[in-house]
Parts: sequence; structure tokens; C-alpha cells
Amino acid sequence: MDETVSEFFRRTILKIPMTEMMTILKTWNFLSENQLQTVNFRQRKESLVQDLVLLCEENRASLKDAALLDIICEDIDLFDMEQFKSSFKKILKRALKNVTVSFRDAEENAVWIRIAWGTQYRKPNQYKPAYVVYYSQTPYAFTSSSQLKSNLPLLGQALTIASKHHQIVKMDLRSRYLDSLKAIVFKQYNQTFETHNSTTPLQERSLGLDINMDSRIIHENKIEKERVQRVTQEIFGDYPQPRLEFAQYKLETKFKSDLNGGILAEREEPLRCLVKFSSPHLLEALKSLAPAGIADAPLSPLLTCIPNKGMNYFKIRDK
Repeated sequence: MDETVSEFFRRTILKIPMTEMMTILKTWNFLSENQLQTVNFRQRKESLVQDLVLLCEENRASLKDAALLDIICEDIDLFDMEQFKSSFKKILKRALKNVTVSFRDAEENAVWIRIAWGTQYRKPNQYKPAYVVYYSQTPYAFTSSSQLKSNLPLLGQALTIASKHHQIVKMDLRSRYLDSLKAIVFKQYNQTFETHNSTTPLQERSLGLDINMDSRIIHENKIEKERVQRVTQEIFGDYPQPRLEFAQYKLETKFKSDLNGGILAEREEPLRCLVKFSSPHLLEALKSLAPAGIADAPLSPLLTCIPNKGMNYFKIRDK
């Protein structure tokens, strides 16, 4: 593949929004599923583009292949944001007379929506609006909390119809930081999150050993600390984590005992409890537990699965 074709690929891929990268590449169907699985879609866009161009070179891509990718990108760009806005507003107005809707276009094919809800008998409350951020051609929207929970089904219906998706995905995921929510939902962990941790790679950080210790203890401690650092890096990566403030677990279980009888054993209703972890930066806090010696490595999958599952509300029941 000569430099001209390589540069055409680079520029074409570079203009694809990160939120639509995987969808477009699968539609193009030039790179195999196995090849796509080798690509780190969480890295910076410039590095991602370079990796994809190298794969195109390995497959001996031609100018015709690049042109097909460009056509697919143009088809994706045909999404009419103005039509989406008009349709969304009409749907809400038809269902609820007293509602005001306003829009503001944002970066990355996103639109901010401000909704002041009213009722059939009350005018919209402009002092307590709800906010929605919708990314075009995706089944995801990010919403602020709203006092009128009864309007959420109507909001979901308006987004589904206006976006022309079969459904808008509901996720048990909450945070005050939109960039972090985007990174988790779209599987794009970049390097720009605010973090209080050092960006020095884990293996280069001090192991915090006491020089007055016995040399054999130092050796054992060093091996264990290196293992903990390696396991932590395998789970969390060496990049800053998306910013979440809490994770909540609702547990339902029945009392189990080898002993017969007892009040709890006879109880038919399950035992319920709520466990909540909170921190200004929960995932970074979890990431630091094992290296700090506060917890064993690896941590429970219930704690480390938060970004991959895209949720920080969990319900755990007996099987």
C-alpha cells in the first residue's frame, strides 16, 4: 500500500467519531473480527488510527477499499440532527401540552436538550429542568436526575422514535462526570480524566520497602508487591480511570446453616441488605487498595467489573 493510499485511509479513519468507530468498521467488513479484537479502542485516537492503518496495510488494502470506507462514512453523516430535534419536540408536545424543549449542538455529533416539565394543569417549571445529552446514531442518551420520574417513559419513547433506534439502552450507571460516563458506555478510556494518582507506570513506582528489613523478607515482599502491581495493572490498566463517585449493591439471600431450626432458618423472606462504596474517585480508590496493602489482589470481580459491565448499581440474589 503506497503512501497516498495510506494517507487517504488515515484521514478517512480520523474523521470517524469515536462513538461510531466500531459500527463503521464492522459495516465496512474489510478487517476481520479477530483483527478488530486485537485493537485497543481505548487509546488516544491518533494511536488508534495508526494501528488501524497498519492492519489495512497487512491486508493489502487498495484505493477501492479506502473509497468504500469513505462512502460508508458519508452514509453515516446523513443523519439529520434538525429532523431529530423536530421529531423529538413534536412527540413531547403531543403527549404533554405543558412542556418546553430547547437544544444546543455540542461536539462529536452530540446535542444537549433542556426540558422543563409541566403537567396537564401546570405550566413548565423552568427552575427545575431536566437535561439530556444525545449522541447521534447511537442508542445511548445521558440524562440528569428529574423530580418527575413519571415522565421518563415518555422521554425514552421520544428519544427512540426521533433517533430511529429500536430502543434506547437503559443502564444502571450514574456519575456527575459526563466524560467518564461516555468513556464507560462507548468503551473509550482515554488519558484525559482528572486523577490524583501518578501517571508513572506501576512497575516503575517505588515498592516502599524498609531498608532495615532482613534481606530474605525484602526479597519476599518485593516479589509479592510486584505480583500485586502486575495483577492490578492487568485489571485496571495503566491509564487513569473514569470518574464515578459510588457503587451500590443490593443483596438478597436466604439464611443457610447446617444446624437445624432457628429463627433465621425458618424465615421465608430473604435477608436484604444494601452495601455502598463511595469516594470522590471510586475506581482510582479501588485501583489503589491492593498496592497499598489494604486488600488482597485481585479484588472481587464485583468491584472490578464496573467499567466493563457499564453499571454501578447491582442486585445480587441467590441462584
